Amino acid sequence: MTITQESTGTIELRAIEVRAIDPPVAAELRIADDAGRPPRVAPDRDGGSPLRCCLRRSSPGEPIALVSYAPLRRWAMRTGADPGPYDEIGPVFIHPRQCHGQHDDGYPAEFLGSPRVLRAYTAGGRIHGGRLATAEEVRDQAGATALLEQIFADPRVAVVHARAVEFGCFTFEIRRRPR
Repeated sequence: MTITQESTGTIELRAIEVRAIDPPVAAELRIADDAGRPPRVAPDRDGGSPLRCCLRRSSPGEPIALVSYAPLRRWAMRTGADPGPYDEIGPVFIHPRQCHGQHDDGYPAEFLGSPRVLRAYTAGGRIHGGRLATAEEVRDQAGATALLEQIFADPRVAVVHARAVEFGCFTFEIRRRPR
């Protein structure tokens, strides 16, 4: 996804990408989560749970695993950032076995029209603002793109975490694509 901003000229920002939990990380979490515990696996009786390994919702009766995940800590290990007190660990759902992963790196279709908290972080791992993305703002790809355009227009933003409004759980990561 390429984002541009109109002002006195056009400033092209690097492309951004929406990222599910990386498959090798999901494989680790299926053994022991970021709290050192085995996953809790059970069928999702009603379905609708947000799966962070493939960025879709579960189907009724589908087996899912509940694990603890530390997204900022893992991002910081890759980038050399120091999240300090912003390091958090929280519950997420993944498939208990390897799945097909995410289909593309755009805003996940199954989360369009669903409000999210978008929390921005600097390259150093510090919170650099956040905002509520209303259901109306992210009703379609154009709206989601416009909102992300606003956030990534600030060059200090290195990564954004989309989180559930109700429980604050990590849903997916948005980052600048490497050049």
